[in-house]
Amino acid sequence: MNEQPEGTATGGVGPELRAGREARGLSLEQVATETRIPQRHLVTIESGAFNTLPGRTYATGFARSYAKLLGLDPDIIADRVRAEMIEAREQDGAPSFEPGDPARVPSRGLAWLALAAVVLLLLGGFFFMRTLFAPAAELPSLVEQQQREDAARQAALARQQATAPGGQPAAAAPAGPVVFTALEAGVWVKFYDAGGRQLMQKQMALNEQYQVPADAQGPLLWTGRPDALRITIGGREVPRLAETQGIMRDVPITAQALLARGQPAATATPGAAVAPAAGASPPAGFVPSAVSSRPAAAQ
Repeated sequence: MNEQPEGTATGGVGPELRAGREARGLSLEQVATETRIPQRHLVTIESGAFNTLPGRTYATGFARSYAKLLGLDPDIIADRVRAEMIEAREQDGAPSFEPGDPARVPSRGLAWLALAAVVLLLLGGFFFMRTLFAPAAELPSLVEQQQREDAARQAALARQQATAPGGQPAAAAPAGPVVFTALEAGVWVKFYDAGGRQLMQKQMALNEQYQVPADAQGPLLWTGRPDALRITIGGREVPRLAETQGIMRDVPITAQALLARGQPAATATPGAAVAPAAGASPPAGFVPSAVSSRPAAAQ
């Protein structure tokens, strides 16, 4: 005969189920086979020690299955089991709710607050990514850029009209397409026009060339390796933008603007931001793939 565990109730659902089983001449082994409830749990149920089962869900579920086998109302039996468990917990001074109870479900106000926090987080991420991947939005005023180009063009024309020492005419300024050639591998560049339209952005390979489109409106350059870019105009080499590494941004690269620089190559022209850069790595938001409306022209 099975012994009853500690906490056995002398009355209630458990003894009632045991009495129903015995009245029908069923053994614990037969009930375990029919309901698939472990025999040790059946002993616990019949003793009324429901709180020693793994949890309220198991207790009510087992009691329902047992009640169905005996022909009793499973809903009534489950309700009585819950009531006995709550009463036993209160007598022991323990909380009367389980993890699945409504008392542990977050309130509607808390749920709305969590939803609002998620929405704010998504909006913040959207605006951050928009700023990160839109460097063209930070270009300087187009009016100022046009004024600089006009001044450079006038200075270039003035130099072309000047004569060399001894009364001899000065050598004609080079004319023709502007071509950039990478002197090292992995030189990051971005070519774009005054309206912010990207002409080409990539990491150029060694000896790779890019010809500035003749119809580009106010073409500009952004790079961290101006010292690694050879520049030719109509096939004639002109001084590099700089002799050392450094970020140069918004540099006018028309033939007139390059000829009008008229100062040491390591000195930046007005409007070109120069800063030391040990690795000269591409800026945030750079995608390493060429996006160009013009193919690179061979020199």
